Amino acid sequence: MRVTVCRKAHFNAAHRLYRKDWSDEKNQKIFGKCNNPNFHGHNYELIVEVTGTVNPETGYVIDIKDLSDIIYEEVEVPFDHKNLNLDVPEFKELNPTAEHIAYVIWNKLRKRLPLKLDLDITLYETPRNFVKYGGL
Repeated sequence: MRVTVCRKAHFNAAHRLYRKDWSDEKNQKIFGKCNNPNFHGHNYELIVEVTGTVNPETGYVIDIKDLSDIIYEEVEVPFDHKNLNLDVPEFKELNPTAEHIAYVIWNKLRKRLPLKLDLDITLYETPRNFVKYGGL
């Protein structure tokens, strides 16, 4: 029997969308208010989905406490109340769009989970704007 276990987490972070190799005008045209030189913030909501076979001895796909700890260590500690552009090494050269943030989070979590488990995440930047990533 395969089951998907889900865990929700959140973090608050600031970012600025821009490319150093573009002019101010082009950055403004493409990224609009998200290009604010003084940054802007979001209350991100993260849903982590882990799918696998239920262990007949424990009844678990994954111990939800272990999953919670991994999310805390890999996402909440390094991202919460941070400026993604300035404080998070993964975004020193990577524009912190929702798509890139989801990609970075997925890769950080994937390294901590057994390969037999499938991983999908959904990252809400706002209640109406979100991205999904499953390592495709």
